Order: sequence, then C-alpha cells, then structure tokens
Amino acid sequence: MKFFTEIPIQYHSDNPIDYQSKMLLLGSCFVENIGNKFDYFKFKTLQNPFGVLFQPKAIEQFITHALEGKVYTESDLFKQQDVWHCYDAHSKLSGLDQESVLNGLNSALAITKTYLETASHIVITLGTAWVYRHLDSEVLVANCHKVPQKAFNKELLSPQAIFNALQHIERLITSVNPNATIIFTVSPIRHTKDGFQENTRSKSHLITAIHQVLDRSETNTLFYFPSYEIMMDELRDYRFYATDLIHPNETAIEYIWEKFKTAWLAPSTLPIMKDVHVIQSGLQHKPFNETSEAHQKFLKTLQAKIIALQERVEGLSF
Repeated sequence: MKFFTEIPIQYHSDNPIDYQSKMLLLGSCFVENIGNKFDYFKFKTLQNPFGVLFQPKAIEQFITHALEGKVYTESDLFKQQDVWHCYDAHSKLSGLDQESVLNGLNSALAITKTYLETASHIVITLGTAWVYRHLDSEVLVANCHKVPQKAFNKELLSPQAIFNALQHIERLITSVNPNATIIFTVSPIRHTKDGFQENTRSKSHLITAIHQVLDRSETNTLFYFPSYEIMMDELRDYRFYATDLIHPNETAIEYIWEKFKTAWLAPSTLPIMKDVHVIQSGLQHKPFNETSEAHQKFLKTLQAKIIALQERVEGLSF
C-alpha cells in the first residue's frame, strides 16, 4: 500500500560528485541547507560568496561581475543607519567600515571567478521570480536591506526574462568551464509574504524557464533536481515544515538531501561520509572532564582516525 506519490530520481553516472569534485553553490537559502550538508561531510565547496541571492537576475549579475572582473568602489555602496550596504549582495557582506565592505565584496568576486573556472559542479537554486527595482537608479536589486518599500517597485519576472537570464548564465559558465555540470533546482521554501497565489505564479515561472533552458541547451551538462516537487508531492504535510509553516524543517531537509545523494553522489563517497560523520560526532563531543585519562585517550583515538582518513582522501581537512 502506498501513502504518497514518489518523485522518480535518476542516478547521474556520467559525472557524479565525489571527494575530488569541486562545487559552487549559489542561490536561495535552500541551497545553503544542501551546502551545509556538503560542508559537514567535508566536500570541497564554495557556498553563496555574496550571501543568499533569491532571484535569477541577481545570480546572473553576480556571475557576470565575477567573470568580467568587476571591482566594487565607494559608488557601489550606500549607508543606512550607520551600516554600509551594497544592493548586489546580502547583508552578511554589510558592515560599519566602508573599506572592509569593499574588500569583502571584491574578495568574494575573485574567489567566485576561480570556482566558476574550475568547479566540477555548480548548483543554482532559484527562490522567487519577484524582484525589486530601485526607483532612483532603475536597477534591480539583489537585497533591499530594509530600505523603505517606497524606494522600490515590485515586479514579477516573466518566464522569458528568466529564460534569458538562465541561458546567459549557462553561456557565461561554459565559456570558461565547458565541462562543468550545472544543476538547477527550485527552492521549496514558500514566499508567502508575496501572497499565496503570487508565490505559485512565481514558482511556475521559474520552473517553466528552467525547463525551457534545459530543452534548448546544446550541451549535455545541464540538469534539474526536483527539490520543489519532492516537498510539494512527497512531503505535502505541515509536519515537514518549521514552526513558521514556510521553511522545510530538519526532517524535510534530511529527506531531500537523501534524494540528492541518490541522484548525484558517487557510491564511493558513502563509506567515506560514514567515517567523516563518526569524526564529526567525536569533535562535537562535550566531555564532563577534559583532563581525564579517558578523554585524553578518546582524543588520541579520534586524531588517529582523522589522520587515517586524510591518508585515504586527498585534501580532507577538519
């Protein structure tokens, strides 16, 4: 007896992710849920160097600026309540010191350029098709930084506009890294502040545009992972949401992560991940008495496990 429909998941054997892979993860906060899993298991990743970017035009601009070598200057910043911000980036790159903010932005672009040129896998998660246009500058912003709403005009990107942005992203990446696998996905997080019908319109525009890009791509390096569909069909119950009833809870994140593992992780990674988990659990252990003989023995055993695993897996660090 079946109690829910299950989304078919295909294993991608041509270019699976292993411990020699190098991943760049960009987009909405859901990409950070998956990125945190990769970080925990010690894969080589770079996650949202500009912070969370919810909409496709922001991701397109970020990739364009990284590959074109843009240098941020004072004119790209503005001050709000004594804090320096950039409309292109998340507030995690904001700060009280202007020079530090500029250094952070330019360093993030530099490391992103390196990853775009060398990554084996690039995961891009789209969160919303709703965007905000700054009225004075007439440009779309990645983050409003709590600037009053009257300074912006809210717009819904059409499927065609999203298609153009994603196609440009594909061309930018393949121009410098033709062998990179690009994995698109749509965040299952519901943007209910936009409205329920508006959220549905937004997600449908994203999904339509992604599949148009996949259908028209001339390469075999573009893929789609159905995180949104898994949440909507397999986990269609509020017990899989956090208390805000918007974000997937830990159970849902773990479930979708297991599906992603099935689709993209090489079987050779699984025993290594088990060993990493044992070590991570040991590192997080809080002893009652740090100076006890038993705890010192535990630390020596743990260090031996780390060294043994590092000898097996090149580049692994704890």
